[in-house]
Amino acid sequence: MWVPVLQRTAPRCAAPGTRDPEMTKFRTLDDVDVKGKRVLLRVDLNVPMDNGRVSDTTRLDRVAPTITEISDKGGKVVLLAHFGRPKGRDAKDSLKPVAEALAKVVKKPVAFAEDCIGEPAAKAVAALNDGDILCLENTRFHKEEEKNDPAFVAELAKLGDIWVNDAFSAAHRAHASTEGLGHKLPAYAGRTMQAELDALEKALGSPTKPVIAIIGGAKVSTKIDLLENLVSKVDALVIGGGMANTFLHAQGVAVGKSLAEKDLSATAVRIMEKAEAANCAIILPVDATVAYHFAANAPSHAYGLDAIPADGMILDVGPQSVARVHAAIDDAATLVWNGPLGAFEMQPFDRGTVAAAKHAAERTKAKKLISIAGGGDTVAALNQAHVAGDFTYVSTAGGAFLEWMEGKPLPGVEVLRIR
Repeated sequence: MWVPVLQRTAPRCAAPGTRDPEMTKFRTLDDVDVKGKRVLLRVDLNVPMDNGRVSDTTRLDRVAPTITEISDKGGKVVLLAHFGRPKGRDAKDSLKPVAEALAKVVKKPVAFAEDCIGEPAAKAVAALNDGDILCLENTRFHKEEEKNDPAFVAELAKLGDIWVNDAFSAAHRAHASTEGLGHKLPAYAGRTMQAELDALEKALGSPTKPVIAIIGGAKVSTKIDLLENLVSKVDALVIGGGMANTFLHAQGVAVGKSLAEKDLSATAVRIMEKAEAANCAIILPVDATVAYHFAANAPSHAYGLDAIPADGMILDVGPQSVARVHAAIDDAATLVWNGPLGAFEMQPFDRGTVAAAKHAAERTKAKKLISIAGGGDTVAALNQAHVAGDFTYVSTAGGAFLEWMEGKPLPGVEVLRIR
């Protein structure tokens, strides 16, 4: 089985502790005195709801430190956020119940304005004293928000003296409240945004080497850009999940009835060739856990790659592959993880992902690994393994985290750079 372990001939990234000259710094709350200022603070309040109540406060917990810091320093906090995908004003997408839940998290009153522009917003902002917190209504009640309409940006800008972006999860969108305001008002990164940017810099910007990436998930087609960017950035790339089946098929391995995008064989070969040219080791499964039914607790068995049953489905990596992933993690100083190694949502096909997650967590706790993970399925898998809190940083941003890993500039981040 072709599983190269290649030695680097020369580092291509900045040495540990140095900054890539192409990387520029960002303005943060350390660069501004907020006392007495109206601070337009873009946050992510797009939280899950159940019967009109917030069912998971994770995103509220993440933005609370920035809100509290600005309030404690005497800034007038004016929160901007979207909720859902409304087509115009819709009561079920109002931020009012979210503002009420946020007040409990920050342990301070949070006032609410019935709109994010116009007289209701202007009056609510004018009534603020230093340290007060106000949440404006859903920005997406106005179609101009997603169009980044200059007139809408100007209306929002009237309400603030400075703009602070603390919503990395929306930073891949060039919307009025996530990017447009950065061209109208002095712009700064909030503490959540700052932590995310610091973590991403440690992961791929100026990482401590060697760097390993674990990329899993169902389909290669959704992560072609990601894989092609990573092979030039990391020392080893572990490919798992249904994606791995496509790569195995491209190498002539019979994968039975497993999920595989066989029409992307040429793409898989191209990525492997690009990796070899970049001196990046591709680590594919060397064995697999196979079942005949895609169902929880379906009878399963580990097979070598030369013996996958024609009517079987690969649903997880096998024990030898888990050991190989552990060895790769042991060889690394930095780990970037996006996507599970198998069908982790169903037992026993979560074993490979959980075992690798626990191993990475132990290395991190022993201060032998910097571990950065992100993406919805990844966060769910780490929570399932009860190790999310042991990783160096876990990003709750889905699309923004993926686009950053693909090497794409994020509008909501670029506007914060010190030029």
